[in-house]
Amino acid sequence: MMKILNDYMSAPFRMDIVEDKDEGGFVVSYPDLPGCITCGETMESAIRNAQDAKKTWIEAALDYGGVRYNVELLSDRLLEILNGAVAKVNQSDLMIL
Repeated sequence: MMKILNDYMSAPFRMDIVEDKDEGGFVVSYPDLPGCITCGETMESAIRNAQDAKKTWIEAALDYGGVRYNVELLSDRLLEILNGAVAKVNQSDLMIL
């Protein structure tokens, strides 16, 4: 399971960071990981907390059958991300030629 966890942790999930002007600090979420949201007093602490939240979310998705559906969605999303990256590389190659 550690290899799978590491694969997901290294995947390029979009991280949204929003300054909380009412409460102070920053709120971080991963749109591709439903419910994966955290915060921190500084941007650096919010990003550290986000990495922990992402790891916890992925571990739960891998461990519990009740959220196995999310792991399948996660796999599909990873394929979309990778296919998009390949398409961009191919388009870049075409432009260079």
